[in-house]
Amino acid sequence: MIQPGELVALNEHFDHAPTEEILRWAWDRFGARAGIGTSFQGAGLVMIDIARKNGFNFPVFTIDTGLLFPETVALKTRLEQHFGFSIEQLVPDLTVDQQAASAGPELWKNDPDLCCTMRKVVPLQNRLADLDCWITGLRRQQSDTRSGIGVLELYVFDESTGREIVKLNPMAGWSRESVWKYLHDQKIPYNPLHDQGYRSIGCWPCTKKDSGGENERAGRWTGFNKSECGIHTFMKKKS
Repeated sequence: MIQPGELVALNEHFDHAPTEEILRWAWDRFGARAGIGTSFQGAGLVMIDIARKNGFNFPVFTIDTGLLFPETVALKTRLEQHFGFSIEQLVPDLTVDQQAASAGPELWKNDPDLCCTMRKVVPLQNRLADLDCWITGLRRQQSDTRSGIGVLELYVFDESTGREIVKLNPMAGWSRESVWKYLHDQKIPYNPLHDQGYRSIGCWPCTKKDSGGENERAGRWTGFNKSECGIHTFMKKKS
């Protein structure tokens, strides 16, 4: 695994390196033990395209919570046709109806943290158990909670065994404008809800249009003191 000195050196270098160089490092070091997780936000699509064009055949996966917008579900098929490979679909243990029976109806209204844990975090945990490196599309510009992310981060995945996992954020330094320029220039399919005023798209009950501003995730979990679903906060950061 990565040592502290190497982590610092790599982050200093990656902060000024092109995305394809960062992804090449991950491919050379981890191969298919590194995987791209995506919810089909713009940055993730750019990153998948860069990986594909450079021959980095990372597995790509997404979480289908059962509460996605129809447009998001349809986008998965469009992206598979565009990129030419299947995107693995992770699903929760319980259907939405089964969750309602066990934890109450419309759990997202009463306990959105628990809902996110059941429908997002647990499926992700199960998939990460088979990976050494999790590649995300996080960007520092997205929100205050993401402004300090490193390109390369090390987390404790399992405290009982001390197992660690690398979290790689190759898009950390990209601006929203750069992401959308790339998407349009390369003609990559994207969620049509973006053209209707949605800047960050998650589950339909917890996603609203927003009026712009610096926080791109302002339309998520409106009315709650919540800005993250939990998939990026459930692990303890080591360095």
